[in-house]
Amino acid sequence: MRRWILAAVVLALVGSVPIGLPLAQAGQLPDDVNPESRSRLPPIDREELDPARRAAYDAAVASPDGAPTGAAALRLHGSGASLRFEAPMGRQLTELTILTTAREYDQPYEWALHELEAIAVSLDEEIIDIVRHRKPITGMSDREAIIIEVGRELFGTRALGAGTYARALALHGKTNLVDIIDVMGRYASTAATLTAFNQRMPAGWRQSLPLPFTHPDDIHPDSRSRLPLRSAASRTSVAELYGRMLSPSGIGPGVLRAYGEGQETLEERVGRRTMQIAILVTARTHDSQYDWTMNEPKALEAGVEPELIDIVRHGRPLDGVGEKDAILIAFGRELFGDHNVSAETYARTEQAFGVRDLVDIVGLMGAHAADAAVLAAFDQQLPAGVEPLLPLE
Repeated sequence: MRRWILAAVVLALVGSVPIGLPLAQAGQLPDDVNPESRSRLPPIDREELDPARRAAYDAAVASPDGAPTGAAALRLHGSGASLRFEAPMGRQLTELTILTTAREYDQPYEWALHELEAIAVSLDEEIIDIVRHRKPITGMSDREAIIIEVGRELFGTRALGAGTYARALALHGKTNLVDIIDVMGRYASTAATLTAFNQRMPAGWRQSLPLPFTHPDDIHPDSRSRLPLRSAASRTSVAELYGRMLSPSGIGPGVLRAYGEGQETLEERVGRRTMQIAILVTARTHDSQYDWTMNEPKALEAGVEPELIDIVRHGRPLDGVGEKDAILIAFGRELFGDHNVSAETYARTEQAFGVRDLVDIVGLMGAHAADAAVLAAFDQQLPAGVEPLLPLE
């Protein structure tokens, strides 16, 4: 409740919605949005949740919000399974979901490992090729086709149309569809980590994902990323890859994340203000109305200047912005806008924040990128009475 009050106070202080922003009409919701949950999913029924999700629900009820909100509430409608290997939709559709995400995020490392996994679980190689080259979606089942269509639309337009959503829901059902979108969000977050630190494939691996750019040549030869190798590299056989499907030793997203200290201490290290700038940049690059509008009041409260917020909101040039703020904003724009961070931008960002803190800032941005996918897919509307603060086409 406190966040809604804070949003109302900020709106009163600024006096109006930013210029060029279409005004929401009170009480008017899209036809497929539930008026109580204000999303495409119904309100959570606690009795339908397994013990783990019920505990998450109860924790949210005991929090200042008083109930699960946003992407966290939407995810509670999923299966609650370990989605990588145990999602009820099955391994083939899970790997198809991951490959679709890797393709739309132009992430070759994520693609390479999951192409191997997809083949290992017998996903048709013609389907893999359709995803790889963004070919017309033909010659496959409707359940497979709609996953590719959802991913292309969701990541390409930052939204999911009512027609596409309705067909996906009819083909997969609510639980599986929530799992599909959750997997897409999680691997969008993983893609952000891999791209930020330019994780490349092991030497000798073929780069099989066509990309619209050339990667910067700023990696360590042993770790194959921008971060130095911490553990001795070991060769991973094809048999091992097909058996456990783990990243080769010493490289990959888990290794990159281990350079950080964790989200729990990030605020005391970089400050709430820097964290809120990172969140706003992520929300802006994903056109995430909900995440932006719910976080702009928090950013103001954390000391982010209204002028800086407007620069991020409208994608304006960074002339006159403080050095560290400008570096972080430029980094986020390249990471999510270009899917490729230049060597110069990365070097400046690492120098400004240090490896440990930058790893955790990227983790924060990735988490909000994951939320953006979930919020967009289920068309999560703002709380009643809260006006949108992000101008969208």
